[in-house]
This record gives sequence, C-alpha cells and structure tokens, in this order.
Amino acid sequence: MPQLNPNPWFLIMILSWMSLIIITLPKMIKHEPTNPISHLPQEKQTMAWNWPW
Repeated sequence: MPQLNPNPWFLIMILSWMSLIIITLPKMIKHEPTNPISHLPQEKQTMAWNWPW
C-alpha cells in the first residue's frame, strides 16, 4: 500500500481549518447570550386592601 505524501494533505487541512475559523469566528463574536431573567416583565404594583367584612 503506497504512502500518501503528507505535504498537500497538511495544506488542505490547514486551509480547511482556517476557512472554518474565518466563517464561524465573526458569528461567535457577534452572538450575544440572552439572559431570561432580565427579560421578565415588571411586576405590577398592587395596593394593599382588606376584606370587606
């Protein structure tokens, strides 16, 4: 079984990783994680009251 020349395959691997990083890195930097607690609606201020009897 002949051995493959590592030179072109290493270059292909490096180029594929670089292209993946170039495509995904701006998306990861742009992503803002959401905090579900900060998006909860404000509670209404209710007035105290007594039973009518």
